[in-house]
Amino acid sequence: MRTTIRTRFIATAGVAAVLSLAAVTPALAGSDGAGTHTVAAATAAPQGDPRSTTDRVANFYGAYIDAMWDNEDAGSAADAKALRGFYLSAAAQKKVADFEAREHADGILFAQNVPVKYSVAYTGSGAGHSTALVTLTWSDGKNPEVTKIKVQSDLNTRKISDLAPAD
Repeated sequence: MRTTIRTRFIATAGVAAVLSLAAVTPALAGSDGAGTHTVAAATAAPQGDPRSTTDRVANFYGAYIDAMWDNEDAGSAADAKALRGFYLSAAAQKKVADFEAREHADGILFAQNVPVKYSVAYTGSGAGHSTALVTLTWSDGKNPEVTKIKVQSDLNTRKISDLAPAD
C-alpha cells in the first residue's frame, strides 16, 4: 500500500514537472508574424496561443528537442515520453512506436540524433485538421543539413494526429 502511494506521488510529480516544462516552452518559441516559430532572440518578445495548433506543434517540438538534447539528465527520457503522451493522439503515438521499432530511430525527429535548431510554419487546414511544416536543422555553418516533417493536428483536440517526413 505504501509503495503504491509513493509510486503515484512520484508519477504525479513527474507529470507536473513535464507540464511545467511545456508551460515554459512558449516563452522560448517566438513568432515572425507569418506563423513561423523559432527560438526567440534576446530582443524578441515571446508569443504563443494555446488555441493555435501551430503554436502547440512548436511548443511540442521545442520541449521535446530540449528533453532529447539534455540526455545526460536522468529524467529526460521520462520527460520526452510524457510530452508524447500529452501532445500526440493515441494513433500518432502508435505510429511513432511502430516507426521506432522498425527503423531504430526516433519517430518524432525521424533521426538518431538531435537537431541544433527547429522552426514550425503553418501550411493549411481543412477537413477538421491543420498542417504544419517542421524544419529541423542538424548543423551550423554555410550549408547546414536540413530535414522537414509534415505534422497534422486535429482541430478539436489540438493533438498531433499524424507526422511524416516531408519530401
